[in-house]
Amino acid sequence: MVAIAQLIKLQDYLSRYEWDAYRYPTQYIRLKKDNWNKLYYIWENPENGESITGTDEAAEQNRNERSVFSKLRTKFKRGKDLVEETKPKQESNQYADLPESEEELKHYFLDKLFQFQMKWATSTITHTSIVDREYYQDPLLRYLLQRFPDTYLVMYFPVFEIKNAPVETEIILISPIGIEIIYFVEKQTSAVIMAWDERTWLVEEEKKQTKILSPIIALKRTEKLIRSILQTYSIDFPIEKTVLSRTNSIVFATEPYQTKLVDQSKYPDWFQEKRRLTSPLKSSQLKVIEALLKHCSSTSFRRPEWEVDTSPTMIVDLEE
Repeated sequence: MVAIAQLIKLQDYLSRYEWDAYRYPTQYIRLKKDNWNKLYYIWENPENGESITGTDEAAEQNRNERSVFSKLRTKFKRGKDLVEETKPKQESNQYADLPESEEELKHYFLDKLFQFQMKWATSTITHTSIVDREYYQDPLLRYLLQRFPDTYLVMYFPVFEIKNAPVETEIILISPIGIEIIYFVEKQTSAVIMAWDERTWLVEEEKKQTKILSPIIALKRTEKLIRSILQTYSIDFPIEKTVLSRTNSIVFATEPYQTKLVDQSKYPDWFQEKRRLTSPLKSSQLKVIEALLKHCSSTSFRRPEWEVDTSPTMIVDLEE
C-alpha cells in the first residue's frame, strides 16, 4: 500500500480541511486506498480492465466499477499525459506506456496523489486560492507528504490570524499521538551546525563561521501559539519541538530545553520511528486540527459558476 501524509494547510491558502476537519481526512484515506487497488489491478491485468466482478459486491457497484475501469483505461493509454477523451479507442496494446515495475507504479501514483493533495489544500467546492507554482516543485513539501503515513496531517508554514494580524509559523506535523513542530536547518554537507545558545547558532564550513538566528526562537513562538489555541478549546494534546537536519551534524554542549536536535546521524532513527507508527486517525487528533484551522488565515476568491469544482472521486481523474 502506498502511504502519503495529508496536507491540511499550506501557507494562507484556503484548505478543504477547513470546511470539514472530520470528513476529509477519512475520505482521503478511503479514496487513496480505492484508487491504488484499482490502479494496481489494471497494471497487473490490463487485458481484464473491464471484467471486474466481486463476489461480495452488489451488481450496481460492479457496473460502477466497470465504468471506472473503462475511464481509467482510456486515460492510461497516453501514459503520464492524462487527458479527457470523449470516447475510448480500442487498441491492441493500450497499456504499453504504464510503468513496467511496481516501484515505478508507486512513484507514478505518489505524483498523482501529490497533485490531489495540492488541490484539496488550496480550494473548496465553491472557492479557490491563487497558488504559487513553486510549491508544486518544493522538494521539502514533497518529502513531508510522500514519506510518511496517511495519518500524519501536515500544516506547511501555516499563517494564523492572531488579533487581526497574520502570523506565519513553522511546519506542524500532527500525528494520532501528538504534535511535532519542525524547523529544518540544512546547509552544504561539509558544514557543521553549532547550537550556540537560544539566540544565535553558528555554521562552520572550511574553517569559516557564519551566524544564524537560533531555530529555538521560531519553534517557541509556534509552540506558544498552538498551546494558546488548544487551551481555548480545553484540548490537552502532547506538543514537542524538533530541529532537524538531514544533511549536517549538529554540535551542542547541552540540548535545548524540551527541544530535540536531530542531525544526519540521528535522522534515520527519527524517520523510522515516524514510519513505524501504525495508529489510525484519532478523534482527539481531528479535534486538534479543527481548532487550529479555525484560527488560520485564508485568502481565496469565489469560483465562477461555470467553474464549480465537481470533486472527482478518482484521484487519477485530475487533469495536469
